[in-house]
Amino acid sequence: MTLIKEIDMAIRAIRVMGDNVLNKKCKEVKEVNDRTKILIEDMIETMREAGGVGLAAPQIGVLKRIVVIETEPDNVHVLINPVIIKQDGEQVGYEGCLSVPGKSGIVKRPNYVAAKAFDIDMNEYTIEGEGLLARAICHECAHLDGELYVDLVEGELIDNEELEKMQKEEANEE
Repeated sequence: MTLIKEIDMAIRAIRVMGDNVLNKKCKEVKEVNDRTKILIEDMIETMREAGGVGLAAPQIGVLKRIVVIETEPDNVHVLINPVIIKQDGEQVGYEGCLSVPGKSGIVKRPNYVAAKAFDIDMNEYTIEGEGLLARAICHECAHLDGELYVDLVEGELIDNEELEKMQKEEANEE
């Protein structure tokens, strides 16, 4: 997905838990200019390089209401000024965050979510998702309000290596 031609994308530093920028509310985007497009390209590149499925602008130190999500390869969703308008059902599962590296925790989220947002051309649209996409929309939108998933974790955070070990053991039992 190329929004601007002949611009080198940059991988930005991801802010980690403890950085105050992650606890601040973001400002609405009024217009999309070349700087905004470069920011979005950088967010996509940073998310992919880090192996994430989503990234919110405050995670790279920018207090703007912009989110990028890619739960399926080469299918990036850009959400500008997203607002969740509908939630349904429930899913409980492990969740991680690029701003909380190496850790995961059990979080309850809606299984279905619909959100209104603007695309890169500032056209309003509605995105709907179930499962992982619904989880990602909720998770990334929370970042825009200065909230981290760790505040919703049921129980303790665990190391990702421990989680992978548990998942392998469960797979072997089946």
